[in-house]
Amino acid sequence: MARIAILKKADCNPKKCSHECVKYCPVNRTGKECIIIEDTAKLAEELCTGCGICPKKCPFEAIQIVNLPHQLKEKPVFRYGKNAFELFRLPIPQKGKVVGILGSNGIGKSTAIEILAGLLKPNLGEFEHKLLEKEIVDSFKGTELQAYFTKLFAQSTKISYKPQYIDLIPKKFKGKVIDLLLKAGTKKQIDDLSKEINIGDIINRKIEQLSGGELQKVAIAAAVLKPADLYLFDEPASYLDVKERIRVAKVIRKLAENGKNVLVVEHDLIILDYLADLVHILFGQMAAYGVVSHPLSAKNGVNTYLEGYLRDENIRFRDRPIKFENHAAGKSQDKVIFTKWPALGKKLGTFKLDVDASEIHTKEIIGIVGANAIGKTTFMKMIAGQLKTDSGKIPAKLKISYKEQYLKPQKGVTVLTTLSSITKEVMTQKYKLEILRPLELEHLMNHKLDNLSGGELQRVAIAACLSRTADFYLLDEPSTYLDVEQRLQAARAIEKVIKNRDAAALVIDHDLLFINSVSDRLMVFDGVPAKHGRAHNIQTVKAGMNHFLKELDITLRKDPTTHRPRVNQPGSQKDKIQRKQSKFYED
Repeated sequence: MARIAILKKADCNPKKCSHECVKYCPVNRTGKECIIIEDTAKLAEELCTGCGICPKKCPFEAIQIVNLPHQLKEKPVFRYGKNAFELFRLPIPQKGKVVGILGSNGIGKSTAIEILAGLLKPNLGEFEHKLLEKEIVDSFKGTELQAYFTKLFAQSTKISYKPQYIDLIPKKFKGKVIDLLLKAGTKKQIDDLSKEINIGDIINRKIEQLSGGELQKVAIAAAVLKPADLYLFDEPASYLDVKERIRVAKVIRKLAENGKNVLVVEHDLIILDYLADLVHILFGQMAAYGVVSHPLSAKNGVNTYLEGYLRDENIRFRDRPIKFENHAAGKSQDKVIFTKWPALGKKLGTFKLDVDASEIHTKEIIGIVGANAIGKTTFMKMIAGQLKTDSGKIPAKLKISYKEQYLKPQKGVTVLTTLSSITKEVMTQKYKLEILRPLELEHLMNHKLDNLSGGELQRVAIAACLSRTADFYLLDEPSTYLDVEQRLQAARAIEKVIKNRDAAALVIDHDLLFINSVSDRLMVFDGVPAKHGRAHNIQTVKAGMNHFLKELDITLRKDPTTHRPRVNQPGSQKDKIQRKQSKFYED
């Protein structure tokens, strides 16, 4: 059986261990050098028997020995180095179609995109020497990728790439939004697209003054404006509210309708399903290896990912399927009032927020939905006591734990130190089962916060919030940077803590699938962004979603197989029927 040996260099620390991996390796004991220690451990995969002893003996859990699926016969497309991550196969661009890429974090999605964008060259696993372009092209002989790489290396394919990490843009470009966009398109094209993507109000603002959502839309606009044959979008929905996600999805779909090749990496399943014609699933093991599946239809691709079993390749990549509960009727049976507030008012500059009187029950999680700049975070800060109300009074005597929207990591501080400063239970079995394991933090405990990825930092922030002893837990956009599985695991962790502690929670998020999974009831915000917002009283999930989706002008149905919410295509028979019945949300 083929296997790969992975060394997590950040965790390997030979100066602080007794070199257990070397001492206990059966192959080393025969006199061969399967594992040697230099600056870090180095493992010879060709000698490894897959006994599994070194991962168990390593005190830092820095070694992984991974058996590859026996169905995987081909060479890797790319490997980062010795004992490092490798990627098998690539997504295939399709003319006139949006091809979605779906998979967990650390599985190679961005690597695949960067290879297709020409930012990384395939090395076919031979990382020690540089391959000729002809060797790379010949390795894809008889496939659609042979023609693709021939054109790419000949520089006859134009590519437009919207990267994942948009926060780097202000560091590379100084000036106004219009100056950046004029590098990609004409003034008329910019004017037309500005209306479609709703950036007219920020067109003359400086790049460094933009919020995350505004920066995301500018990055997407720049990518769309650039004349290209292939358009690549890495997580275009991040930072955007639901209305903006739908708006951006329509703009991206129009590229395919105009005959362009489009590839999109996205974790919001509702948006990906709405966007994509075809889906490639990436499966494997985080930070070890990733495999790109054959293309599937969007519906089958998402359902297959949730099921965890690729039938055409006979590969099970998850030991159990992801299932969705029906929360529309409201799952809270406890009607004991936890807290309530009267009508509230707050004015910030030219923005005014009005909040309806409402009440929350013990053990209840309230999902909060609404557009960006409509007052959701303002309301949460009022509840947390960070902002004073202008009218109405927030109930006192509640002990609050608040996870804010923007994460600020402390330099040089480890995850273990951070969580240990909040609770003494960090190393207990109960804490591991309740928080560390669902949020996949056990292997990160000795990592420094400022070295973590966005998704890792988000999971630490959720853990920190849930670790505090409190009555009321407030979480602002906890799904940001998380992959599909991590979002649902986070929802389960939040739910478990709230129910077990007889507490209550408010959760703001833009991923409707996540909100649908975590919420007992909903609080809907509407109004005019940056001018005035209104927070309606708390409703059932069904009533709240129907209210919100009507505002968005989209209809959702439930998939009969997985029960996940799916967006109806505008004008489809199902869309028309639901609109006629005023059922924007079908439970």
